[in-house]
Amino acid sequence: MPDLQNNYGLLLNKDIKLHRIYFKQMVKLLGINCQYRYPLSGKNYDLHGDLETKYSKPQTVGVIFQDHPDQKTLKKMGWVAELQENSSIIHVPYDLEKLEVGALFEIPSGLDTAKSRLFRVISMQNIMVYPASIACEIAPEYFDTDEKTLTRDFSKTNTTMLVDYEEDD
Repeated sequence: MPDLQNNYGLLLNKDIKLHRIYFKQMVKLLGINCQYRYPLSGKNYDLHGDLETKYSKPQTVGVIFQDHPDQKTLKKMGWVAELQENSSIIHVPYDLEKLEVGALFEIPSGLDTAKSRLFRVISMQNIMVYPASIACEIAPEYFDTDEKTLTRDFSKTNTTMLVDYEEDD
C-alpha cells in the first residue's frame, strides 16, 4: 500500500488546509449572506427534466461572487464563455453540507426594497489538491404560474391532437 503522506510535494502538507479557514474568514468579511437549501432524498425528475423534490430548511451561508469572469477563466472551468450573461459563478465553502447540482441559493437583492431572487446550482467545479471553495454556476429559478393540470395533464381535454408523420409530406 502506498504511503499517502508522500503523494504530494513537501510544501503540500496538512497545513495547506488552512486555506479553507482563510476562505471562511474572507466570506465573513467580504461575502454575501444567502439562504441555502439542499434537495432532500427522494428526488424525482418530471417529463421535462425539471427537478421535483422537497428541500431542507434554509440556512445562512456566505458566498463570494466571481464578478465578470473573463473568457480565459470560463474556458479553463469548462463552461461556455459565450453564455456567461445568463448565469453567475459563486464560490462557497468546501465543506458546505450536501452541496449538489439542484441546490437553491436565495440571494438578496442589491436594491433596498426589492425581494431576494432564487437561483439553482447548475454546475460545480473545484481544484484538485486541497480546495478551499467550490465554484458553483447558478442560474435564475423561474416559476410557472400555470397549474400543472393545464400544462402537463392532457388526459381530460377535448382538444383534438393531430399526429404529423414525416413520411406523409
